[in-house]
Amino acid sequence: MTHEHDHNEEDRYITLIDEKGDEQLFEILFTFDSDEFEKSYVFFYPVGANEEEEEEIDILTYAYIPTEDGGFGELMEIETDEEWDMVEEVFNTFNEDQEEE
Repeated sequence: MTHEHDHNEEDRYITLIDEKGDEQLFEILFTFDSDEFEKSYVFFYPVGANEEEEEEIDILTYAYIPTEDGGFGELMEIETDEEWDMVEEVFNTFNEDQEEE
């Protein structure tokens, strides 16, 4: 999956291009770095998905190694159970912090 990162929108959006060449705009929920896995991670969801309060939102998560200019570089799927466990723990902590606010 390829992507484009729009730096003009305060780094809040990412465009993914699927295997058919169709583009879809996503809003970035948050990113974080992992020293253990030597990668960074991004959580994002389709633009407009958060407008339906009753509907569950599909949140996508990918790993990446940042480029020199701070971009995402190539998005990589998370492959190991250990890496998924770490990502889920970070996401759960993020959710708990959001609920407290």
